[in-house]
Amino acid sequence: MGLVTGILTLPFAPVRGIGWVLDKAVKAAEDEYYDPAPVQEALVNLERARDEGDVDDEEFARQEEALLHRLEEIRNYQLRQEGQGGQGGEPGLW
Repeated sequence: MGLVTGILTLPFAPVRGIGWVLDKAVKAAEDEYYDPAPVQEALVNLERARDEGDVDDEEFARQEEALLHRLEEIRNYQLRQEGQGGQGGEPGLW
């Protein structure tokens, strides 16, 4: 950015700053939403609950299917991010 451009666009600096902050907030929210660790932990807890008799087989199958679908959604998101050259998280998390 040249000196003249910098001076002329100075009034828009707060808008650019807000855009930067919003971009960082969206990135942090996506990272949290697409983190497979809580889903994997939920699968472990579900298995434990079934072993302890707190969850019957039908309920286990229903919840397991939903969690596995969520893991698939996360993996697809990570693959799309890697394909776009983005930072799709750590490869091989699961």
